[in-house]
Amino acid sequence: MMKTYKPSNFMLTLLFTTILITTSTSFVHGFNVIDKCWRTDPNWRSQRQQLAKCSVGYCGKMTNNIGDDLVKYKVTDPSDDPLNPKSGTLRYAMTHIKGKIWVTFERDMKIRLQKPLLVSSFTTIDGRGVKVNIADGACLMLQRVTNVIIHDLRIHNCKAQQASTVLGPDKKIVNVGAVDGDAIRMLTSHKIWIDHNTLYDCEDGLVDVTRGSTNITISNNWFRTQNKVMLLGHDDGFLRDKDMKVTVAFNYFGPNCNQRMPRVRHGYAHVVNNVYKGWGNYAIGGSMNPSIKSQANYFFAPKEGRKEVTWRKESGAVGDQGWNFQSVEDVFVNGASFSGSGSGREAVKPNYSPDQAFPAEDGNNVKDLTRNAGALKCSSSSTC
Repeated sequence: MMKTYKPSNFMLTLLFTTILITTSTSFVHGFNVIDKCWRTDPNWRSQRQQLAKCSVGYCGKMTNNIGDDLVKYKVTDPSDDPLNPKSGTLRYAMTHIKGKIWVTFERDMKIRLQKPLLVSSFTTIDGRGVKVNIADGACLMLQRVTNVIIHDLRIHNCKAQQASTVLGPDKKIVNVGAVDGDAIRMLTSHKIWIDHNTLYDCEDGLVDVTRGSTNITISNNWFRTQNKVMLLGHDDGFLRDKDMKVTVAFNYFGPNCNQRMPRVRHGYAHVVNNVYKGWGNYAIGGSMNPSIKSQANYFFAPKEGRKEVTWRKESGAVGDQGWNFQSVEDVFVNGASFSGSGSGREAVKPNYSPDQAFPAEDGNNVKDLTRNAGALKCSSSSTC
């Protein structure tokens, strides 16, 4: 009679432990470099400020947003008064609290801003752990500010606004011109990180980087259901945007995005490890001779219509030969194609500093690395 083999308790324990380690490692490997930095920590809720050390790209590390002088503020009231905000509201935090501020939210809430919200410098708006919607009214404006993190918000259905007067940072009255209805608009701002937000269905665009803004990272966001998605550069005549540098990484574009993912004027954009689930007019485009490095993105062309990824607006002016659109290690699916131009890969290096640099992942892995793009669905336990 054949003897039945019964593994020892030690062997069972070893086998079980091996399975757990393999599963855990695989799951961690599914995270991109930003998410690995904080989402693997089961105690992230009690160590929220660790997030400031996880940014990559042109914004660099956001360590100026933390320190012993940081004020922690919790939004408890979703109401909004543009001139006389109540304590507990999001606008009160932006107008009455000086210095570094880390904003969280007491519970799920929808905030309908009556007028544009002027975000103050050295501010982190952190929606992790609850569902925060900023919708159906005005939205966020970053005007002449620095060191700002916008994280884990759902911003949608933003409406155009007439010129108005609002209370701004340091309780100063600010005259705000008419706005077109963007989700997040940056003007003359630098060192800004926009991460893990869901943005859609606004009257104009979703993210604008304009009027000399630079050192921006836009990462891990989900952009959907929008005609004009992302504008980098104010207008063709605004030459200060030649110094603009923006990193666009680990985002998911689609479904139902038509164009500007991004559109770049004058400056430089490193567009890396994003997923493009179709487009209408184009995915990446520009005017006024920008430089764009498209690296290890996953382009899934629409079933019907334009398969070409890129678009250029030629001005016909002298010197209109400075275009530099380069595709490096991109993945093209369903007939997608990329028309490169310019002097080659060397000219479009991002030239990151050590605190900005990060490895580009294989384009075939980008669908996995962006699977949690957008506002996160954090559980009631410790996972996020």
